[in-house]
Amino acid sequence: MNSPTPTKRSRRDFVWQTGGGFAGLALMDLEARAGSLLAARKPHFPAKAKRAVFLFMNGGPSQIDTFDYKPELTQRNGQTYKGPLAVGSNNRPVGYLMQSPFEFRRRGQSGLWVSDLFPHTSKFADDLCVIRSMYTDTAAHASGCLQMNTGSIFIGKPSMGAWTTYGLGTDNESLPAFVVMTDPRGGPIGSASNWTAGFMPAAYQGTLFRSGGAPLLDLKAPVDDATQRRSLGLLKELNEQHLIDHKDESELAARIQSYELAYRMQTEALGIVDLDRETPETRARYGIDAKLTADFGRKCLITRRLLEKGVRFVQLYSGGGHIEDTWDGHEDCITNHRLHAGETDKPIAALIEDLKAGGLWDETVLLWGGEFGRTPTSEGIGKPGRDHDWHGFSMWLAGAGVKGGQAIGATDDLGFAAVEDRVHVSDLHATLLHLLGLDHTKLTWFHQGLNQRLTGVRGEVVRKVLA
Repeated sequence: MNSPTPTKRSRRDFVWQTGGGFAGLALMDLEARAGSLLAARKPHFPAKAKRAVFLFMNGGPSQIDTFDYKPELTQRNGQTYKGPLAVGSNNRPVGYLMQSPFEFRRRGQSGLWVSDLFPHTSKFADDLCVIRSMYTDTAAHASGCLQMNTGSIFIGKPSMGAWTTYGLGTDNESLPAFVVMTDPRGGPIGSASNWTAGFMPAAYQGTLFRSGGAPLLDLKAPVDDATQRRSLGLLKELNEQHLIDHKDESELAARIQSYELAYRMQTEALGIVDLDRETPETRARYGIDAKLTADFGRKCLITRRLLEKGVRFVQLYSGGGHIEDTWDGHEDCITNHRLHAGETDKPIAALIEDLKAGGLWDETVLLWGGEFGRTPTSEGIGKPGRDHDWHGFSMWLAGAGVKGGQAIGATDDLGFAAVEDRVHVSDLHATLLHLLGLDHTKLTWFHQGLNQRLTGVRGEVVRKVLA
């Protein structure tokens, strides 16, 4: 295995020196691709959606300040909450009922209620399907993010993007099938556990694009193309000679191809992440040159390009780190939400606009939301913060196969708990998979003696979502 090459270097040294840079980036992706794990597969049944985008608002956006209009809360502003639910996570102080400071208006022909936090996204109100009756099983960020992403509050389960990639494969073997872009202020609590492949092969896990600077390092080859091709040719020949005597080493077969993938990505990925050649009009629509919207605008534009190239699942994070750097508005939910909605609203609208104009809208499903919502009470007396609310919150879907211009379900009059057409996280997951043509009861992986599912033993497709 460590025999010398014609250049007197060991094969191991040659592999290390040749692959220590960019080529190693796609190694896991190709290790399984060689065994056809990521080959494109037909869905369980015909579906419009071929790919998905999850716009994850990390920290928990407030439903009563975004998409769940509550006039009763305005009337009872400043009163003590006397309902049946326990308020106050981690012994946090509980204040009085607090009305939303943001004006709600009926938007579009459908008259969907949307707050003025989203002046750009609300222009597409007739495309949005808002689920106002979401609920989850935990009030903690780490377990909440895990459940929203993997279906479980425990670490180690495959993520939604991993399940999608497992079920459908990829349409472009020159790019990762599942891409994740986090916030420059930090990732979600739980980090890579939120886009892991869990007990499935690592090929299905998300590929993380850097949140600062160049999304991918070493895209430009350090040598000219002819030299690189000769190096790759020699490396392939050495590996194939070794493989003759080790035919059962499937990982080695995959590694032989990993450098070819990296070589292809130097062309394909470079064109995707290089935004300098975009027109001033496009940069303005995404807000790339404005400080407030630059990061999320850049991520949304890269997302559009990834979708155009056939990437199956893209996840974008708004908010990173903890508390006010995320949507976790404990101290001042008003200022917090103005900031984070301001960072994301315009870029999301530009993405929707371009997907419609480019013909991808009817093939892509979008999901927006966080790990839970926020309480109708303030966090402390006379303070503008809101605590966690996992009993009832809002998320929206749009795009391929989604019936837009509607709100599904309802919370109580104050916005605390889902009371009508309640939708658990597992129901949301079942619905998203259904939109992609995947039956959540049939999309299984045998592990620890059980046919494991994203939805566990729960989950029902929310039929009202479907067009």
